[in-house]
Amino acid sequence: MLKEVSKKQVLDRIRFENPWWVEGHIETDYNEMPRRLYFDLFKPLVYERDIRRAVVLMGPRRVGKTVMLFHLVEDMIQHGTDPKKIIFITIENPIYNNMSLEQLFQYAQEATGLQDENGWNVIFDEIQYCRDWEVHLKSLVDSYRKDKFIVSGSAAAALKFASNESGAGRFTDFMLPPLTFNEYISLKGLDRIITPINLKWKEHIAEFYTSSHLDELNRHFLDYINFGGYPEVIFSEKIQANPGRYIRQDIVDKVLLRDLPSLYGISDTRELNSLFTTIAYNSGSEFSLETLSKQSQVPKNTIKKYIEYLEAAYLIKRVRRIDQSGRRFKRDNFFKIYLTNPSLRSALFSPITSTDEMIGNMVETAIFAQWMHRDWFTPWYARWTNGEVDMVGISDATLKPVWALEIKWTNRYFKKPNELKSLYRFCMENRLSYPVVTTIDQEGEKDYKELTIQFLPSSSYAYTVGRNTLDKKSTRGVDT
Repeated sequence: MLKEVSKKQVLDRIRFENPWWVEGHIETDYNEMPRRLYFDLFKPLVYERDIRRAVVLMGPRRVGKTVMLFHLVEDMIQHGTDPKKIIFITIENPIYNNMSLEQLFQYAQEATGLQDENGWNVIFDEIQYCRDWEVHLKSLVDSYRKDKFIVSGSAAAALKFASNESGAGRFTDFMLPPLTFNEYISLKGLDRIITPINLKWKEHIAEFYTSSHLDELNRHFLDYINFGGYPEVIFSEKIQANPGRYIRQDIVDKVLLRDLPSLYGISDTRELNSLFTTIAYNSGSEFSLETLSKQSQVPKNTIKKYIEYLEAAYLIKRVRRIDQSGRRFKRDNFFKIYLTNPSLRSALFSPITSTDEMIGNMVETAIFAQWMHRDWFTPWYARWTNGEVDMVGISDATLKPVWALEIKWTNRYFKKPNELKSLYRFCMENRLSYPVVTTIDQEGEKDYKELTIQFLPSSSYAYTVGRNTLDKKSTRGVDT
């Protein structure tokens, strides 16, 4: 006769996962890890009790979701929450197989030995391993009105879909993306090398950031491009020595070979892998369905679906095209695709150097990655018969270009702004006077004909966008 897991074993496991019930604090290893800057945006959602909602923390693999949850536990304890009223359960543990969330909650209450029925804080980590989790979670929110439920999961695409379908009015989603460059600088304790500067921007003065140690900032920017998307990697020389083994096996392969196929019924994972590899190697390039099909050997009618899956998994981002006059195309025959995290390319192939032939594309990818953290705004790019502008901001109100950016990994155009012919034509046609051009390490303002061009090092610009994005998220609040 087959043996079943006993109730005592389940209770013992729950107690093991919650050492703060006895010790009054989380494990030292987690306490010593620096907090992501996103933590301060996440925390208020958890402390919110007036609105009865569960918080769904989602994001790609290995971006620090579990660590953030442990930091949350410690923060609650420091703010006076009874440690025994904080329950943490890792759903993927086999011992919890086929148990409902409500049963786990009740077992955990019993494991604490407390009789108090209200005011629990319940965290379910890796929620995607619970079948129909969204139905169970909605039931908990409705049934236990004085308790707070927080869940996390790595299968971001499925979580978002399920949350939207079943959790309307009951769930608040919080996306934790890969590290921004300014988070990388912060986690490394390098804020001392950052200097704020004021630049002329239309009629106002805009705050940007640069560095008094540009050589050091550029060195870290290159490290960010190669290794910087994941908190665990930036502190481990061992992983950096072999990023392919860690990132490819633990992140890319699990998403491509397990998460996406199981969510979307993809039968040929070789096709999906071939397409993603092609995109990753050419991140920042312009694609069409025809060229992708030819390069990856994947049928054109399948590619469109795969691109949607890879976007939903937060591995890539499509950027749409406008023409020289700032008009959108009726058909998206051509588009650019960027990795959401430049270090994915280094893991799949090899780390790049500052003189690598692909460094321009990867600097562009790193800068686009900072913009991708803005859920409310996506830049465009402009291309026409004999010209291109790397990034364009379009006004939601007027649907017209309001700023233009050229991303360069060279100082050449600082000395020869007259060679920026495509940028000049685009700005003249769209009445833009203050474009930005990035460099390696030159900065300053140059007048060229009717333009006032702001030159900024690429690393400074990437830091500025990442930092300003987090600042804007703080003032806007998190989208729910």
